[in-house]
Amino acid sequence: MTDQLAGRTAVVTGGSGGIGSAICARFVREGARVIALDLAGDPSSDDVATVDITDEAAVTGFFTELADRWSALDILVNAAGIEIEKTIEETTLEEWNSVFAVNVTGTFLTSRHALPLLRRSSGASIVNFGSYDGFIADPSLAAYCASKGAVHALTRAMACDHGPEGIRVNAVCPGYIDTPMLEGFFAGGDVESLQDAIRDVHPTRTWGTPDDVANLVTWLASDEARYASGQLWVLDGGLTAQVQQMHPRS
Repeated sequence: MTDQLAGRTAVVTGGSGGIGSAICARFVREGARVIALDLAGDPSSDDVATVDITDEAAVTGFFTELADRWSALDILVNAAGIEIEKTIEETTLEEWNSVFAVNVTGTFLTSRHALPLLRRSSGASIVNFGSYDGFIADPSLAAYCASKGAVHALTRAMACDHGPEGIRVNAVCPGYIDTPMLEGFFAGGDVESLQDAIRDVHPTRTWGTPDDVANLVTWLASDEARYASGQLWVLDGGLTAQVQQMHPRS
């Protein structure tokens, strides 16, 4: 490793999940000091904090305590997210609000309350998590698609507002990534056929891994990305670069 993040401090929401844990592990290998926020966190660990990012009091309390431990925060990664596989007709208001609470409001709250510490950094970076579903739509993911579109717009707004303070803001927008969400999709039918279908629809003929995402997030958090801000970085194996393929009828 190159120690791209040597001496940096980082907070990663959803840090116990597949992608979040890969980001935390990569940051540590690159020399950063990292705290993962997650509802499944271990309260006895200094590296993991159990925080409900939809609860403003909990978020405020976490960053107040962090300010007593760290002089500054260099990196905030908002990786926590949930999805519900339903159309708008099938989605209840409670489910809609739940998706937006985690994906959008959680991103807003952690970013808002991290700002005082981020301003103390010599060059801070916020990395939000959008999705290719914020550009195009998968069937039966209405609330998720809408929430990721909101994160995309919020990312641009934050970059404009806080760039003059030395805080860069970008969003990573993954496509199909090898996580429990993807495994759940495969479990819905003939696993081998579904895996082949997913591979074939990608120009790269493969789906991504959490480490692929961690690679991009690490670069965006580093000084090498000092001129990168306000952008939506799609990581999808070329999926959204192509038109839907036509197959002749038999």
